[in-house]
Amino acid sequence: MTQQIFPTKGNLMALQKSFALAKKGYELMDRKRNILIREMMTLIEDVRLLRKDLAHTYQQAYQALQEANITLGIVSDIAKSIPLDNGVEVTYRSVMGVEIPSVSHYAEQVKITYGIGHTNTKFDYAYKSFQKVRELTVKLAEIDNSTYRLANAIRKTQKRANALQNIVIPRFESQIKYISDALEEKEREAFTRQKVIKRQAEKRKEEQK
Repeated sequence: MTQQIFPTKGNLMALQKSFALAKKGYELMDRKRNILIREMMTLIEDVRLLRKDLAHTYQQAYQALQEANITLGIVSDIAKSIPLDNGVEVTYRSVMGVEIPSVSHYAEQVKITYGIGHTNTKFDYAYKSFQKVRELTVKLAEIDNSTYRLANAIRKTQKRANALQNIVIPRFESQIKYISDALEEKEREAFTRQKVIKRQAEKRKEEQK
């Protein structure tokens, strides 16, 4: 590829400028990658602990639901009286250009919307347990999505940084070296010609004398 570039000072200056920009771009990509990695590492431990807590809470909730079904019969009709929860809001914050979600849940005060005379404490406990499941699920959805977005951004940033480091920058270095060597060779040839011309001119002067 270097052989296709015409060795001129203009091309050399343009390549040197592009080379400087490529190096700066790599530095920015490397910095972005490190920041994103640090951001993701702060979430990984939270994900592990939250999944463990959520699994335990789900186990408790389903155990309580099973006990409620045993003591009351199938409680699906009773559960239908519980209103849907629409108090979830998603906003975003930017980390090095990556949109990270922030999920907020505005839980209303717990209200008994089902007939107390047709339920028992086991059903109440199952209800509260699934409310806790909801809270943990909302939080896990936020962290899981954030981790996925960060991992995807890190992968893309790593790919671009590798392309700059292993392809673009070496190519510019090779092209700059080729043109620099060619220009130096031209300068040496020009200097040699000038010396020959000067020597011939001095020789003619001597002969004329």
